[in-house]
Amino acid sequence: MNALTDCAPASANARPAPSPVRLQKTLLLWHVVIIGLAYIQPMTLLDTFGMVSRDSLQHVPTSYFVALLAVLLTSLSYGHMIRRYPSSGSAYTYAQKAIHPNVGFMVGWSSLLDYLLSPMVNILLARIYLTAIFPEVNHWVWIVGLTALMVGVNLRGIRFVANLNGLIVFFQLLVIAIFTFMVWHQLRAGQNALGAIAESGGHGLWSLAPFWSSQADIGALITGATILCFSFTGFDSLSSLAEETRNTESTLPKAIFLTALISGLIFIAATYFLQLYFPGDPRQYFKAVDETQPEILYLVGGALFQSVVLAFAIVTVMASGIAAHAGVSRLMYVMGRDGVIHKRFFGHISPRSFTPSYNILLVGAVALTAGFLSLEYVVALISFGALTAFSFVNLSVMAEYVWRQGRWRTLRDVLRYVVTPVLGFVSVGAMWLEVEPTSLISGLVWGTLGLCYLGIVTGGFRSAAPQYREEIG
Repeated sequence: MNALTDCAPASANARPAPSPVRLQKTLLLWHVVIIGLAYIQPMTLLDTFGMVSRDSLQHVPTSYFVALLAVLLTSLSYGHMIRRYPSSGSAYTYAQKAIHPNVGFMVGWSSLLDYLLSPMVNILLARIYLTAIFPEVNHWVWIVGLTALMVGVNLRGIRFVANLNGLIVFFQLLVIAIFTFMVWHQLRAGQNALGAIAESGGHGLWSLAPFWSSQADIGALITGATILCFSFTGFDSLSSLAEETRNTESTLPKAIFLTALISGLIFIAATYFLQLYFPGDPRQYFKAVDETQPEILYLVGGALFQSVVLAFAIVTVMASGIAAHAGVSRLMYVMGRDGVIHKRFFGHISPRSFTPSYNILLVGAVALTAGFLSLEYVVALISFGALTAFSFVNLSVMAEYVWRQGRWRTLRDVLRYVVTPVLGFVSVGAMWLEVEPTSLISGLVWGTLGLCYLGIVTGGFRSAAPQYREEIG
């Protein structure tokens, strides 16, 4: 009796350990697609048009088509891996589980280069637009203010981000439609950027020249596509929302494919007419070939149109930056939860907003360095990180389904788990061959730093990088 009595207080006072704070599943299909389109920011086609027209020898829509083909094939691979591992870790988790934890860490480390710099690109673009409107204001005012806005919105929660971006994406697509109509109308009237089409030697309203001409070069087209990988980086970042999406295994693969397809079709259609309107070397039209949106808007619609659209463009790049900010903070959360980077800091979830709040603040601090870097350099670095992630997602499909599960004995399995990822890997590999040298060197330096850190974490590679063991519900 005494024994039972003695045990009673301990039993009565025993309380279950508090469950850890987790990300909340609140997103539906349209939320995810909207976040993806906001991240991709369709109006970015005006920013990259000059540099891609130069590098593709005036075949921008074809470079977009090459990039879209690689992205769509890779999006199918993302879908396969999401169904198997519905984690917010994206390519990092897929390579970790399907190939090896150490490989996963290196993929995640390389992807951080892409994800961390994406918000910075949008800060740089917004600074360019604001400087064009208010040239007398110091650029640091815009960088600090816009970064603070991105951080504040993300701290409110992912559902707030989706709802805000939905309105912005609608008006962004409307602006692109109006702009494209204005270009079409001038072409239809027999005018391009050089004057009368008949006198300037340009092409009419309907021509194959923007897609293929006598000066087309496969290497140049792939070089352009490599730059345009930056334009599609939003589609893969959606996989980082896996733990906040309802019915993840069915919703997220659809959302990723739809986001890539919709944005790709918009890019190809709009740049077809733009290439007809600006048919020659972009240096004869633009003073700043790497920052063409302000000049394109002025040449097509005049000063008033330029001012109105640039003002709105600031909103669109901020929507993209907010979405990119959300993606990288969640990748760092998963890496922190695994323990490969500081767990208590990076693996923290706010119990009030259910967001990785410490990571959101850190990404904001990194974005402030936008004041020291050029847009072209940052875009090149993002392409390095994106190509790394794309390559290893395709490899992860084969490692998981063919090597681990042995699913290669039927035609359906061969098409899904061998042919599609091989084609995706080869198409991405072609873009690797055209990566800008400075980007490649910088990316390899970043990778070397990650490899040294991994060596420390694993005790000289004698053990595997740590992983989060609990199954994700």
